[in-house]
Amino acid sequence: MNSDKRDISEDHHRKAFNTALRLLARREHSKYEIARKLKQRGFTPDVIEKAISECERFDYINDERTARVLIRQMIRKGFGAKRIRQEMGRKGLRSNSIQRILFESVSEADEREGAEHILKKNIKKFERENDLKKKKEKIYRFLYSRGFSQDIISQLMKKY
Repeated sequence: MNSDKRDISEDHHRKAFNTALRLLARREHSKYEIARKLKQRGFTPDVIEKAISECERFDYINDERTARVLIRQMIRKGFGAKRIRQEMGRKGLRSNSIQRILFESVSEADEREGAEHILKKNIKKFERENDLKKKKEKIYRFLYSRGFSQDIISQLMKKY
């Protein structure tokens, strides 16, 4: 009887681990994301914890690596530090070491350059607006929604 429970437990663990591997094969995921997805699939907390520990042991899950990948992707897509920080929080990437990676990865100069690039790329949307005040408001809202700081937006507004 005790052997049957162990077999069932091992079977659940193997299924959870294999599910985690399938998820990780598609893209980087944080521990939080994997835990949430395994929970949605009906795995128990102890099985989830064991599967995640095994994934970490093999370095399949690494929150710092996941944060670096996410930061690079979001910078490339034209997002600012505030929006990147928000997305990292949504993915459970909140530790001090993760925040340090963000701070080291996105300097104010890089953020300003990113804001300028995304504005130039989308400037035609704003040129249709004849009212200067409305145009400035639209540009401000656009850049703010992408996670750029008010200081950077103000600097860009003065430049344009």
